[in-house]
Amino acid sequence: MALQCGIVGLPNVGKSTLFNALSSAKAEAANFPFCTIEPNVGVVTVPDKRLQILEGLVNPQRVLPTVIEFVDIAGLVKGASKGEGLGNKFLANIREVDAVIHVIRCFEDENIVHVAGSVDPIFDKEVIDTELQLKDLESVDKKILKTEKVAKSGDAKARKELETLMLFKEALTSGKNARSVDVEKEDLEAVRDLHLLTIKPVLYVANVDEASILTGNKFVDQLRENVKEENAEVIVLCAAIESQIAEFEDIEEKELFLGEYGLEESGLNKLIAAAYSLLDLITYFTAGVQEVRAWTIKKGWKAPQAAGVIHTDFERGFIKAEVIKLPDYQQFKTEAGCRENGKISIEGKEYVVKDGDIMHFRFNV
Repeated sequence: MALQCGIVGLPNVGKSTLFNALSSAKAEAANFPFCTIEPNVGVVTVPDKRLQILEGLVNPQRVLPTVIEFVDIAGLVKGASKGEGLGNKFLANIREVDAVIHVIRCFEDENIVHVAGSVDPIFDKEVIDTELQLKDLESVDKKILKTEKVAKSGDAKARKELETLMLFKEALTSGKNARSVDVEKEDLEAVRDLHLLTIKPVLYVANVDEASILTGNKFVDQLRENVKEENAEVIVLCAAIESQIAEFEDIEEKELFLGEYGLEESGLNKLIAAAYSLLDLITYFTAGVQEVRAWTIKKGWKAPQAAGVIHTDFERGFIKAEVIKLPDYQQFKTEAGCRENGKISIEGKEYVVKDGDIMHFRFNV
């Protein structure tokens, strides 16, 4: 599943530095706006300790983790919704991603200019929010005009759609994001074709200085207070340190470096895992001597859908799924051991796949 998270923020907040640390695809990092003109896409491995456990048990020829894509989108500026800077292009790039990673500067450094002249995380967040809201409002207004004409003719579906559109207009006009509008799932069809920017799930990244990576700082506190009603997660990391951590290839050296800062894991690992969860994704595994592999699916998918990620034939000809839980695999060491001890369950088409399931599909085409 090629799902993407777009990294957004004002110029000089550390977006490209963060992206460089996330991915081997290097975006140019420079101390001036618009150094990233085209969006850079990086395919990033999702860290998962369960793969290491399975590798130790199965001893496969290869191990294939699951991945997530990050897009480094150039810095937005005030007026982007009206085409300021490279606004129209940037907003179009955001429209194409599935979730938004909003990087906010939470550090002071006189050597790195701030577009507004001073560090203010709430101002930074609101500039981005406002530009995205204005673009969404423009889209909603256009559809309202079209829908009103049909609704006046007595079309019940159009009247219901118009009610929903007006709810979104009210929220956006009052400075709220579309994701804050509480409507029934079926009512979201009214805006689905608009691909609203502020309806996308969001994760905030507070980019701090070295001294603040463990405890945060006043800027992080301000950000958390501001977003608490959004029920959005705030990840605290230091992009400069993360870029150094990413250069280590030896695991022991990386752990020693993390230990020097009192960290148990890198901020990037937390960010990747949080982004994966933000997209409502889970992982199931296939395990054999040829390969141990992680597969990405949406939470709530049933066994045939999950099988279809491997190959469409698996879904089309699905018969059953054999499922092992990882603790059972660890206890009995092999698939045969699990089978002998009754720890392989046979599941049909209605089985909802759980995160961490180890699966083997039977199919017939």
